[in-house]
Amino acid sequence: MDADDVIRFVSGLPETVVMTADEAGGAPEAAWGDSFFFHAPDGEEADQRFPFATLVVSDYDGFDTASALNRPGVFALNIDVGRTGFHQCLGYPPAAHAEHHARIDYTAADRILPHPVYAAQGWIRILNPGEATGELARSLLRAAHARAAGRRRARRPDSGEHPGGPQAAAPR
Repeated sequence: MDADDVIRFVSGLPETVVMTADEAGGAPEAAWGDSFFFHAPDGEEADQRFPFATLVVSDYDGFDTASALNRPGVFALNIDVGRTGFHQCLGYPPAAHAEHHARIDYTAADRILPHPVYAAQGWIRILNPGEATGELARSLLRAAHARAAGRRRARRPDSGEHPGGPQAAAPR
């Protein structure tokens, strides 16, 4: 899978909006070319606080450089798999990530990795999904999309749940 394959796949999921950061949209230069995937039912505006996945094409100096994304052709697919999905993928819960962090090669391609910054929030990262992780990446993206759809429904005013709550930054 290349980055365009990932974007095409996610774009094909129902009620999905893909936003790619650029200068015209007012994004900071460090994010230009990064894509953010949102659930947006019935043509509603995407909830830009909570993407269910992101595709990142370069390092964010001073913040997220562990995967060395500035190498030619390298990109990161980041997926919100949640606590249970994270544990299933990596064999330990997100809360235990700090204990494992130093032993992880975040530059390894085509492997399920914890997100170097957002692991504790249940995010995983795959650099250049390929033969080993391509099908799993698609499955994880479908599941993340379904989770996002469920959260979106729960936040609607008629759902009985309070629509407030903490806001989170979009993982890069």
